[in-house]
Amino acid sequence: MITVDNKHFSIPQICRSGQCFRLDETGKGVYEVTALDKYLKMDVQAERTIFHCGEEEFEAFWKSYFDLETDYGEYLSRIDPKDEYLKKAAEFGSGIRILRQDVWEMVITFILSQQSNIPRIKKMISALSERYGEKRETPEGKVYYTFPDADSLAGATEEELRGMKLGYRSRYICGTAQMAASGQMDLSGLSRMEYPEAREELMKLPGVGGKVADCICLFALHHLDAFPVDTHIKKVADSRYGGGFPFERYRGCAGVMQQYIFYYDLKGETDG
Repeated sequence: MITVDNKHFSIPQICRSGQCFRLDETGKGVYEVTALDKYLKMDVQAERTIFHCGEEEFEAFWKSYFDLETDYGEYLSRIDPKDEYLKKAAEFGSGIRILRQDVWEMVITFILSQQSNIPRIKKMISALSERYGEKRETPEGKVYYTFPDADSLAGATEEELRGMKLGYRSRYICGTAQMAASGQMDLSGLSRMEYPEAREELMKLPGVGGKVADCICLFALHHLDAFPVDTHIKKVADSRYGGGFPFERYRGCAGVMQQYIFYYDLKGETDG
């Protein structure tokens, strides 16, 4: 087991922040996440989080996945002291970190996210994984499913996906999977691109517009200048920033600020 300090790190906040849909609370203070072919159970306590994994796996995968080597205190220190709204939002969600998730999974996830909500997105991803992913089992007997790869989804028909209640997104998923499986879209090459180039490349995929591309750039490729704009962010940008966020001040961490704003607008009224 590995113990992680909870300073600027909150699994409950990350779970509810809208960036990861395979992280769930399964009991009081108990969380589980599946990423690539890995499964992790975590116990969240007041001052620390216990990862139920060995040191080798933690160092090789989970430390980077949760972006634990980055000083989020430095991002927080860059907030304009006169910006009362952003200060409150950052204080409310100061445990959020930008995860380093799998590019392919994020492409499909955020195509599914369109005109949907977090519980429904979770259900769709779970259904896809159970049907087209690989079944795995931990040494303790916990069964989980990997996210289906491009080849597996390329073999699915639009009719099958519609039967799983994926709606109009089914066509986009079929087209995107076929492009990835055939090599027409080189997803591995995206990690070598700068943010504007990666964003433009992603928008060649069926069903991927600017907002979805920004989500993939932020939550998979870790381009922290990506700033996805949905209804929550647009509302705040219009009411607090006259329609435009001060990107120059937050160059290199605008996406972190986006998460603070999104989470505060989504949860601040009910949880705060």
